[in-house]
Amino acid sequence: MTEEADFSIGARIRYYRERIGLTQKAMGELMGKTENWAHKVEKGLLPIDRLSVLIDLARVLRVSDLSDLTGGFLSGAVTGSQFQHEAVPAIRRALSLPASLLPAGVSSVPVKDFAEGVADAWTVYETQEKDRYANVGSRLPVLLCQGHAALRDADSTEEEHEAVRQIISLYGLHQIWLRRVGEPVLARIAADRGVALADGLGDPALLAAATWNLSCVLTTSGDVGDSVALARETIASCRPGENASPEHLSAYGALHLQAAVAAVRANQAPVGHDLLREATKIARRLGRDRNDWHACFGPSNVAMHAVHLAAEEGDSGEALRLADSVEVNPEMPLERRTRYLIEVMHCNRIQKDDFATVYMLRKVTEQSPEEVRYSPLVREAVTDLMKREKPTWRADLRRVAQHIGVTA
Repeated sequence: MTEEADFSIGARIRYYRERIGLTQKAMGELMGKTENWAHKVEKGLLPIDRLSVLIDLARVLRVSDLSDLTGGFLSGAVTGSQFQHEAVPAIRRALSLPASLLPAGVSSVPVKDFAEGVADAWTVYETQEKDRYANVGSRLPVLLCQGHAALRDADSTEEEHEAVRQIISLYGLHQIWLRRVGEPVLARIAADRGVALADGLGDPALLAAATWNLSCVLTTSGDVGDSVALARETIASCRPGENASPEHLSAYGALHLQAAVAAVRANQAPVGHDLLREATKIARRLGRDRNDWHACFGPSNVAMHAVHLAAEEGDSGEALRLADSVEVNPEMPLERRTRYLIEVMHCNRIQKDDFATVYMLRKVTEQSPEEVRYSPLVREAVTDLMKREKPTWRADLRRVAQHIGVTA
């Protein structure tokens, strides 16, 4: 590109779409999404915050290098292999094996030790500020083999059930890690396996949690209609009774929130807001924030999702109005808190409030220095703001720019 070098990502997407003669509707269909999605992306109302979506867009728009869409902060030929995380090949090999072959050559692993390994990997992913993707990615294939060895050597039905529960939790960690590094197909495999195992145990709380994982993958992949249908069918079959456990209520509520996001993206806003209202009732019944099965549910996350739904609908002003009343629970997983703050930052940017945008950039960088370094939304905001620096926030902006490697 030449004269369009200062374009935003949305403007660049429009430029390349029009260059090859695609309508917004056609581009949306090729991406497995809607015309409304394409419109919002080009207007900057809906952020492109995942590398996998950028790569898919580049292929659809016949763009050979990501720098043409990003303005240079991400570059490289659009072949897929150059963006593969170094841990992915080993994970792919493990997920390609039948369950019966996974424990081959693995010595006996007590279920208790395996459970501790899964819990520690989740702790690293949810709390570690630096190098968590490399740390967790290297553990996943090893843990998967150990889990099936623990299941193979379990001494009782109780131990077998606990091993299966922990393997399902591990598949949940697989799906979220794989989605974040741009591997939706592998994420789908992991989530599908988790649902199959949960269905076999007949535990409604576990099935709701496993379905939440699969619904997340479907939504990320653009299969929003399927995501809504799956979540709602599972909601109907997993309804908690009067004496339901907090774990059951938490997983059930989280599934409502995920379905609400998918519904809004599928142009089913009334359904999405109905699901949000039901989630609000469940959160009140639950009474506090929980993180059962790492699905993160409670009053705080319900309030954050209300902000998210307003932003998804393109109403950044309403999103910010709602955000003014949200208190983010510091005990929530780091990624959930970070992604929420990035969304609030983006809404401020859409509203052209530069001071608030820089404030949020500084806040999110302090909270999660690794996450912001690879966020397209953060990089685009910093690049844009550096064109019109003001003395009141120049120093803060430049500190963030230096951290993520953006130069004036």
